[in-house]
Amino acid sequence: MSENYKDKKFQKLLEKLQQESWQLELIISGFAIFGLFTAFPHIKTAFQVAEYDKQIHQFIVYTLLLISCSILLFNLLIHVILRGLWIGALGLRYVSGDIDFERLKYHRKFNNYLKKKIVSFDKFVATLENYCSVLFAISFLLIFYVISCFLIIFSIVGVATYIISNDNLPDTLRTIVGVFLIVFICIGSILVFIDFITQGFLKKKKWLAKIYFPFYWVFSFITLSFLYRPLVYNFLDNKFGKRLSFVLVPVYLIIVGVTSLKYQKSNYLQFDKISSSIKINKRNYEDLLKKDTDFIRVAAIQSKVITAPYIKVFRVYSESLENQIFSYHPSIKPKEDVRGLKSDIIFFNNSNSRKKRDSLTRKYIEVFNEMHQVYIDSTFYKTTFIVSKSSKNKLGFEAYISTKNLTQGKHLLKLIRYKKRKKDTVKLIDVTIPFWYFKD
Repeated sequence: MSENYKDKKFQKLLEKLQQESWQLELIISGFAIFGLFTAFPHIKTAFQVAEYDKQIHQFIVYTLLLISCSILLFNLLIHVILRGLWIGALGLRYVSGDIDFERLKYHRKFNNYLKKKIVSFDKFVATLENYCSVLFAISFLLIFYVISCFLIIFSIVGVATYIISNDNLPDTLRTIVGVFLIVFICIGSILVFIDFITQGFLKKKKWLAKIYFPFYWVFSFITLSFLYRPLVYNFLDNKFGKRLSFVLVPVYLIIVGVTSLKYQKSNYLQFDKISSSIKINKRNYEDLLKKDTDFIRVAAIQSKVITAPYIKVFRVYSESLENQIFSYHPSIKPKEDVRGLKSDIIFFNNSNSRKKRDSLTRKYIEVFNEMHQVYIDSTFYKTTFIVSKSSKNKLGFEAYISTKNLTQGKHLLKLIRYKKRKKDTVKLIDVTIPFWYFKD
């Protein structure tokens, strides 16, 4: 079966498919564009949720998906436009044939110039065909390049996480092996990039090729390039495809630069993520979090206008907050950190370990309450936070404060956090939330 590609019948089939490939291209492009436009908002929302929750693994995966979707959407839209122009050009050629420059009766200077630049209508149709075919193929090749870059990043992060930071391995062994692997991956990444930019320069020189080959062999597995290698070298031996692939990269950079532009309306009034006595951020008020991508940044109250006899204060949970709790009270830090990717499959459940965990959870919440204090204006309000979830179903800590002694009008709620630095305890302001209180 592996020798079928040499068969004459198979060769004729490929030639026939080549001639009719534009139909398949349009069908695939149409379905892909529809699917990408449908999926893109959901991927963007999932990306923002992962960023908010500081889930590094999900964040990297959704970043990869966002970049890949953006590249495919841009390329396939351009492909459909060019393919439509190509079909239109074919229809026009059927009606009027080639360009008759003599019939236009232009001056000799323009006539010679146009003949030199345009040559013939058939050449224009052939150029469009080349652009369409190459652009369609390179769209998917670029996705493989993006995946390769992310796999290299995953490799470095994996070595740092599972080897260098692995307490179960001897210090000397994990340092030597970890540093060697990271240095190897970094040097290999640079060499692969240089070879890519120079279009295979490292493979052409005898002594360089011998040094580069081990890196090339290892990185063919790290980046999965062995899956799409034939496509790469088919582009490299074609000047037209090679030029187009290099033109697309600066085009993407220009697009990123243009889309990052924004109009600044005022010299002083600028929106930022930090609220203060003179700035309101909707992330600090639960009733304003209406979109799927609206989340509490640090802490929030129920509304910026309080009419109820209480104020609900919600402090969102994060892994960095848990690290701060461990730093404040090291005795509750577990010997084995169980945070990270875990399976829902449970083979056994130890009741003793569950009881121990529950007691440590109570101590954990006690330490959290010891670390955090709530002030309204300059008045301290005693609070007891308990574990809860926000209106967006996000894990955190919740407490309630009476408004009995508040005067009507504007107030500032401050969430204070205590942090230990060496032997001293430092007082920090986690968030400042302005609100207005009026009796209902």
